[in-house]
Amino acid sequence: MDTEEFLLPRSRAANERLHALVPGGAHTYAKGDDQYPENLAPVISHGRGAHVWDVDGNRYIEYGSGLRSVSLGHAHPRVNEAVRRELDRGTNFVRPSVMELEAAERFLATVPTAEMVKFTKNGSDATTAAVRLARAVTGRPRVAICGDHPFFSVDDWFIGTTPMSAGIPTATTELTVAFPYGDLAATEELLTRYQDEIACLILEPAGHTEPPPGYLAGLRELADRHGCVLIFDEMITGFRWSEAGAQGLYGVVPDLSTFGKALGNGFAVSALAGRRELMERGGLRHSGDRVFLLSTTHGAETHSLAAAMAVQATYAEEGITARLHALGERLAAGVRDAAASMGVADHVLVRGRASNLVFATLDEKDRPSQPYRTLFLRQLLAGGVLAPSFVVSSALDDADIEHTVDVVAQACAVYRKALDAADPTPWLGGRPVKPVFRRLA
Repeated sequence: MDTEEFLLPRSRAANERLHALVPGGAHTYAKGDDQYPENLAPVISHGRGAHVWDVDGNRYIEYGSGLRSVSLGHAHPRVNEAVRRELDRGTNFVRPSVMELEAAERFLATVPTAEMVKFTKNGSDATTAAVRLARAVTGRPRVAICGDHPFFSVDDWFIGTTPMSAGIPTATTELTVAFPYGDLAATEELLTRYQDEIACLILEPAGHTEPPPGYLAGLRELADRHGCVLIFDEMITGFRWSEAGAQGLYGVVPDLSTFGKALGNGFAVSALAGRRELMERGGLRHSGDRVFLLSTTHGAETHSLAAAMAVQATYAEEGITARLHALGERLAAGVRDAAASMGVADHVLVRGRASNLVFATLDEKDRPSQPYRTLFLRQLLAGGVLAPSFVVSSALDDADIEHTVDVVAQACAVYRKALDAADPTPWLGGRPVKPVFRRLA
């Protein structure tokens, strides 16, 4: 479809209504219409498998589903059936349900590097709980985050380090310091500079590049030597790297780790897991000061825990992680071939592990470009591909991949024209997309 003919009148109207009622027009900044070409931000009606439909009736192949949380596809029958069973039995009680026991046993069997687990609803709660626990057990105030990773929490200790730091006291922000990924010497220098002040090192164990050889083991040794807690944020790497996360794949055991996203296939469930000695500080069977470690009304809703158990069973029995890698490898190869055939292989780039692909859009001077991203997204949308990333779900099939590659090829042909003109403006259809983290709206 020609992008000039691709109109979304109902989505545009719904977006206007959303902005009048919901700050930002969405409940997650990454879902905001500023992340999409002007007037081409679909409002979703429903989804099934790897496809979603907008309120205008258009169908799309969707990537990065549910901000990477829906890895099995929308409305997965096994997950939905597990959820339905629990809905008829009650979802929340005044005492723990037996589902909490069963879900904990299942999780710890899936992630055997952890000894205890506590469930909650979102990733931020889990990472903030890990940070609080690390501060409690070490008696230290500072948090060291990996500065190369884009997001850890909505809470002050992290958001204060971003351009959207309004409302966060400087005194809070000053307690968070950063270390670069892959650089053990720089991390050791940081730990030495703030000797006996850093409570924890928190990082995604892997990202768009593989960990350098020995890096994660080196961090483990540094944390031990400097007496701080090593925390792996496995929100994205959990299940997509292996069923036991990156720690299971690379064989390095953190003190604490956090899981979410793929854990519930879109249902709200996340987990803080780790060594018993640390986790029990938030419990009742120790003699030290109590730590307020995750106490949420809805943290153990039975249907979300049932969803998590069904997801883990599906991954184990159907080899989902291997399927995600195979699909991603096929997609990455197709996109690279399409870009090369249109002469833009140096400008439209696919990066990351096959199960967690992103794309980069570079301008005529090989610089990352939001206008060129806008051009690319606009062409994808018109071709029925909704892809803020190329993160696959296991619901994709060969026809979906083939169609995506065809649409990418068409987008790359337009991209070539813009590069030749040294100006993508005629193909933008309005203002360019914007980064999530920026100081001004």
